[in-house]
Amino acid sequence: MKPSLFDYCSPTSVGEVVAALVADPGAMILAGGQSLVPAMNLRLASPTRLIDLKNVADLADIQVDNGVIKIGAMVRHRDLELNDEVYAANPLIRKMMRFVAHVPIRNCGTVVGSLCHADAAAEMPLLLVLTGGTVTAVGPDGSRDIAAKDFFQFHMTTSRAPDEMIVRANIPVLADGAGYAFHEFARRQGDYAIAAAGATVSLDGDNRVTRARVGACGVASTPVLLEAVEQAITGAQLSQSTIADAAEKAKDAVTAPDDMHASTGYRKHLLAGLVRRVLGEAGQRAAGGAIK
Repeated sequence: MKPSLFDYCSPTSVGEVVAALVADPGAMILAGGQSLVPAMNLRLASPTRLIDLKNVADLADIQVDNGVIKIGAMVRHRDLELNDEVYAANPLIRKMMRFVAHVPIRNCGTVVGSLCHADAAAEMPLLLVLTGGTVTAVGPDGSRDIAAKDFFQFHMTTSRAPDEMIVRANIPVLADGAGYAFHEFARRQGDYAIAAAGATVSLDGDNRVTRARVGACGVASTPVLLEAVEQAITGAQLSQSTIADAAEKAKDAVTAPDDMHASTGYRKHLLAGLVRRVLGEAGQRAAGGAIK
C-alpha cells in the first residue's frame, strides 16, 4: 500500500513547526520516519501534512549538563548509543539501545521520535520511565516539561497536545555507585519485546537497598514502574532469596491480553524471570561482586 495524499513543509525553526501544527490540526511531525512512514504506508496514520524537522537548527545536539542528559529531537538512536560522554554519565542507555531494532534503523530513527510513537513494547519509552526522565514540549503558550509517568497514556498515545512539539528528552545521570541492568525477550533479534525489564539499584555498605527503580515494557498498555518490586527490596539486604520473592510481585503488573505472541500467563512467568535477572545483575554491579 501507499500513503494517502498529504501536504509537505520543511520549516527552519521550532516556532515555524508550532505555527504549522496550529494551522493544520491533522499535521504530523517527521523526524527519523522509521515508525511514521510504515504506519502511513499501511494507512494506520494519514496526516494531512508532514512537517519535516530536517532543516530545524539545534535539534541534533546531545548535552550532559547539571546531572541531566539532554537529547534533541533529531538525535539518532545510533548517535546516542555511541556517545562516550553519555555512556559515562548513564551506561544503562547504551545497554538498552542495543536492543532497539537493527543498526540500519538506529542509524535513521530518532530517540524522541520513538518516545512520541509510544509503542508499549519499545525500549526508549521504558528508558524514560525507568530513569524518571522528562520530555520538553513547546507549543503556542510556551514550553513545559512533562514527566515520563504523565507522558505515556496508552499504547501509541501520549499527553502531548496536538499543537505541541517535543523538542528534547531529558534523562538523569545514573547515581554514583548505582548498579544497572536490562534484559528482554523477543522472538527474533530486533523484534519488539514480548516482555522486557530494567533496573537500577543503590546499596549501602551492608548490601541493603537504599534506592531501587524497576520497570517493564511489553506487558501493559504503557511502560510501567514495578512499584511492588521496588517496595519489596528497598531497605532489605539484597540476596537471591529477596530477589526471588520480589520478582514474583512483578506478575501483577502484567495486564496485556493474550495475543498471537504470548498468553497473559506466559508474560507473567516471563516477566518474573526477567526481573530476577535484572535485580541480580544490577545488585552485582552495585556491590562489586556476586549476590548470595
